[in-house]
Amino acid sequence: MIEYYLKQIVLMALPLLVAVTFHELAHGFVAYRLGDPTAKLAGRLTLNPLKHLDPLGTLVFIMTRMIGWAKPVPVNPFNLRDPKKDMIWVSLAGPAANMLIAVASALLYKIVMILPVENVFIVKKILVPVALMLQLSVILNIGLAVFNLIPIPPLDGSKILMGILPPRQAIAFSRIEPYGFFIILILLFLRVIDLIIFPIIIFLRDLLI
Repeated sequence: MIEYYLKQIVLMALPLLVAVTFHELAHGFVAYRLGDPTAKLAGRLTLNPLKHLDPLGTLVFIMTRMIGWAKPVPVNPFNLRDPKKDMIWVSLAGPAANMLIAVASALLYKIVMILPVENVFIVKKILVPVALMLQLSVILNIGLAVFNLIPIPPLDGSKILMGILPPRQAIAFSRIEPYGFFIILILLFLRVIDLIIFPIIIFLRDLLI
């Protein structure tokens, strides 16, 4: 059992690093293009995954193999040309990047599965691990995208909702922001989030693979 989980962690390492790196990089890049240099000045417009990993979020990834979070890229809405509208695009950028990676991983998985290789050693030692890694990449990226679209601060979904709500309702909603992280932890502990988003993740995975 322990050996199985160790293998899973090894296979998950590269997909996880790619998923969190491009998720946060997408946020920072779109914010930069829309006028906010905060992420660039903070050194977060980088492909270095160590700049983007969040210890607790990574642990949740390892435990669930589907959901988790990265270290948020700093964004100053007041630097954006249209703060309310542009924050929607900045927030959507991360989940969108993950869905693109999920689609690319699924396509690569299908290519690997039809490769005309008969050598048992190559199949067992190379193609099977690569195929499993690509499967995990699909699941991790879908999971990261779907989880982050939950409208609870500080997840991306909350910022998207803030951009859609009328000003008065947006201000009222923003009052839960100091408690958002604790709400997420409680919902994870009670497995409420699992019940809501796991069926969505499985549906999208089956759709792609």
